[in-house]
Amino acid sequence: MNYNDIIRRFMHGHGYSRLQPLAALFDMDGTLYDSMPHHARAWMSMCEEAGFEATPMDFFMAEGRTGADTIEMLMMRSRGQHATPADVEHYYSIKSANFRRMPPVDLMPGAPQVVQACMDAGMATVLVTGSGQTSLIERLAADYPGAFALKVSAREVAHGKPSPEPYIKAMQMARVEPWQAIVVENAPLGVRSGVAAGVFTIGVATGPMPAQVLAEAGATVVFDSMPACAQAMPELLRSLMP
Repeated sequence: MNYNDIIRRFMHGHGYSRLQPLAALFDMDGTLYDSMPHHARAWMSMCEEAGFEATPMDFFMAEGRTGADTIEMLMMRSRGQHATPADVEHYYSIKSANFRRMPPVDLMPGAPQVVQACMDAGMATVLVTGSGQTSLIERLAADYPGAFALKVSAREVAHGKPSPEPYIKAMQMARVEPWQAIVVENAPLGVRSGVAAGVFTIGVATGPMPAQVLAEAGATVVFDSMPACAQAMPELLRSLMP
């Protein structure tokens, strides 16, 4: 793929005179780990116990929201009332316990290669997740050694994806501007968050949603799989570098 036209259109649309990617901002669930099926099942088990109306696709589409935002969505839909802090703590603890009882999730195929390509290019790598699932966050050091010293999770932001706040926070941590970063995301809400933050956003279709959904959310470049992204990443980074 010739990325030059894509890059020029992105720069023109944002008024950037140049790009100098110094930081790669990575989503976690569905991007670094093949964890979304587990999350969807954990949420669905909680919903069945609580009497909330939901389908598994609801949780793929809501990926990137904080747990509190997801529970607020479920409460408003099923009961017509806002979730209290006690509701959030109660229902999220059930969902988290459901997730922990499941078998360990695998790394997303191709994701280590994407992360390594960014590190080889001298970029800082920052985790940006709406999850508070510590069982996965604690695995990062072993699964992606040296990659994610900087982390933004649900605990660090007031507003989760699709708000730009998580990616703005990540850029502040990495001390870069939007024209100095890239985002790697697999979910429409995460793509919208990266786009709203003014960052070159790479969408990767890793779940049941077609790649077109990520393009419609505004992704600058879209890949059909993480292995495809891994294969293309060195060339894409060379095209982005000044």
